[in-house]
Amino acid sequence: MLLTTDSPRSTAAPARLTPDLLAALAARFGAQLSTALAVREQHGRDESAYVDVPPPEAVLFAESTQDVIDLIVFADAHAVPVIPFGVGSSLEGHLLAVRGGISLDVSRMNRVLAVNAEDMTVTVQPGVTRKQLNSELKGTGLFFPVDPGADASIGGMCATRASGTNAVRYGTMRENVLALEVVTASGAVVRTGTRAKKSSAGYDLTRLMVGSEGTLGVFTEIVVRVHPLPEAESAAVCSFPSIEAAVRTAIHIIQAGIPIARVELLDANSIRMVNVHSKLALPESPMLLMEFHGTASGVKEQAETVRMIADEFGGGSFEWATSAEDRSRLWTARHHAYFAAIQSRPGCRAISTDTCVPISRLAECLLESVDEADAAGLPYYLVGHVGDGNFHFGYLIDPNSAHERRVAETLNAQLVARAIRLDGTCTGEHGIGMHKMDFLVQEAGIEAVEMMRAIKRTLDPKGILNPGKILDGK
Repeated sequence: MLLTTDSPRSTAAPARLTPDLLAALAARFGAQLSTALAVREQHGRDESAYVDVPPPEAVLFAESTQDVIDLIVFADAHAVPVIPFGVGSSLEGHLLAVRGGISLDVSRMNRVLAVNAEDMTVTVQPGVTRKQLNSELKGTGLFFPVDPGADASIGGMCATRASGTNAVRYGTMRENVLALEVVTASGAVVRTGTRAKKSSAGYDLTRLMVGSEGTLGVFTEIVVRVHPLPEAESAAVCSFPSIEAAVRTAIHIIQAGIPIARVELLDANSIRMVNVHSKLALPESPMLLMEFHGTASGVKEQAETVRMIADEFGGGSFEWATSAEDRSRLWTARHHAYFAAIQSRPGCRAISTDTCVPISRLAECLLESVDEADAAGLPYYLVGHVGDGNFHFGYLIDPNSAHERRVAETLNAQLVARAIRLDGTCTGEHGIGMHKMDFLVQEAGIEAVEMMRAIKRTLDPKGILNPGKILDGK
């Protein structure tokens, strides 16, 4: 079954927040609580293609763990849904209030609580963004590498098990979160994990919570790994005669064991859109954007080896960027690919795909999907963290065209089916949210999904935590 993004499966329930309940919340939280329509609408949309979803009934701006506890205790007593909100950059409808309730905005919980440079760990509140964290780390010789593109909150990145351009070398949020403080559906505070690098004590609750998309608890503190800044960094772009040539190059780089930090694919459509948006003059052909970290001699050796591999597949001349300003220019263009695409077709919305496959199956999966997208005739762009087998199509649709929605959703379903057949996943980093619930069943099987539902029922028996996401609320 295809999920149409103009009509969410879980429709909003009648308002649960009566005037008396709102008065009780206002008495506790004062100006931190808002029922203003503009504020509610801001918290009732994300970067997904869903439209016409009613906003939450109220928004609470939490400023402390105690605020979160008090709200959850209230919500538990009155069976009111609570939807955690970071900066609103999610892509799969994670923060939509499909069953009414309260949007819990943690953006004011934005303090870096501890920097333990000797242990290379940092403790943060969930509203800290990745750029803020790296700014706070200046002067320590450390950085936080997980980079999904958007300046997402650490809490949101934790909730969706985010990844991004650096994952090929530094891993995803799964590898970079050591411990959590979590407020459960009953208002209890649970601490999972420690600052130690490893443990074999009991069930791995940290890994259970990372990627749970706000359905099992609300994060109030997060301990993350940070990494030493490399001695030397160099970025390069290389154009190719075809997508296949670029992908084959990326596969050979990984299979050769080269410790490349980033290797990103942009198709000709993406380059054309980025050139207009960012006022660049990159060759409008498939391109790999790469970055090398290490010692000066190590970076030079990596780059020369990659250049030889690219030459085998017809790669054009490399454009090098060694200064921080030049590297930033290139990566800013890559991170703005989504916005460049949206602006290329005024009024459009993007239906984004997020499959990830074993590196040996990447070319097969990607090239068949390109052929399907070209045949369908919808405008699209293609970018990919191809170093770890993850790539994204963005199908640019007229939100008022039912036909274009059906075409885009069909392409997405075909792509996911192909990825699963090739031992891959329906989502490498965006999460399930509302959009991929059917795909989760296809990928994991009904028995595994039933196990997930059992965990959800045990930890959230009243179903108040971000209902209607991942498991269709069952």
